[in-house]
Amino acid sequence: MTIPGQLALPMLRIGIGVDVHKFGAGTELYLAGLHWPGELGLVGHSDGDVAAHAICSALLSAAGLGDLGSQFGVSRPEWAGARGAVLLGRTVELLSEAGWTIGNVSVQIIGNRPRISPRRDEAQAALSAALGGALVSLSATTTDGLGLTGRGEGAAAIATALVLRQTPTPP
Repeated sequence: MTIPGQLALPMLRIGIGVDVHKFGAGTELYLAGLHWPGELGLVGHSDGDVAAHAICSALLSAAGLGDLGSQFGVSRPEWAGARGAVLLGRTVELLSEAGWTIGNVSVQIIGNRPRISPRRDEAQAALSAALGGALVSLSATTTDGLGLTGRGEGAAAIATALVLRQTPTPP
């Protein structure tokens, strides 16, 4: 966007992503880019990492590149069992190929367990690393016993992402 008498400003776009998975026996928990030993895992086509999946959807939405299902869904067997960090890395590549870079990401995990606060810094660092160093803020909440997350049947996440149009460098 150009404002008369001022320099050209980068184009900014915001996206929102949501993901929900149920807990299932015989699975390991991967959440916010981390392995959580001893916790019941989330069931999904890939690893069920609701935080990573919500971030992917938010980034893809902001860049106008669809959503998690269109890029990594069950119709794409090559992504079966993939870790959330791998999906995040591929999402960064898709954004870059389309001329976008990540400004920042905020993600909130919704569920009773695991307790996020003891590993918040570690999770933010893991998600940031998977996103090529982008700033990531992580928070968590419960639903006070309401719904599938409140009953302990699953976990959810909602993410917001800001992307910036890459400006070509002058020759």
